[in-house]
Amino acid sequence: MDSLQQLNPNQKYTYEDYLTWTFPERVELFWGKVVKMSPAPNRRHQDITGEIFFALKLFLKDKSGQVFVAPFDVRLPLPSDRQTDEKISTVVQPDITVVCDEKKLDKQGCNGVPDIVVEVLSPGNTKKEMKGKLKIYESAGIPEYWLVDPERAFALIYALNSKGKYVGSTPFTDEDVLTSDVLKGFELSMDIIF
Repeated sequence: MDSLQQLNPNQKYTYEDYLTWTFPERVELFWGKVVKMSPAPNRRHQDITGEIFFALKLFLKDKSGQVFVAPFDVRLPLPSDRQTDEKISTVVQPDITVVCDEKKLDKQGCNGVPDIVVEVLSPGNTKKEMKGKLKIYESAGIPEYWLVDPERAFALIYALNSKGKYVGSTPFTDEDVLTSDVLKGFELSMDIIF
């Protein structure tokens, strides 16, 4: 298919379908439903994403694990669709993805649950990031979901608790240092990104 208009909004699509699409818009799949991504992010979004990516890349140098910046497909086998890779119905493109188990990486991206995903909010995607993706990332069992709000200059870390539910941190503001339970020893001064 080469046009979004050719898709049936009531149909549930899979990764196998996703691979055949050639339309110019970037999309994600949320439980089989097509979600059009926001237009290219603004410069502030790009600056913040770049700073976080750079800090993570430096930290992971000489360690196991890799960090990727969007566009980078993450195929999430959710409990409702744990079948073959082609039948996966959730494909997302987080702004930043950290994968410590390199067996999850293939030529298409990440096939499985990454260790950390980072989303930097843009005016057009706040509701989607805060609600839809939080539910998806929690359901998939991603250990940490970092949500960064450039407009209000804060970051939150959602970490899975022992019951598999996200618990949000207190906001990290420009006076704080963000740390990660997943990446022991990682520190990011918030004044660098804000």
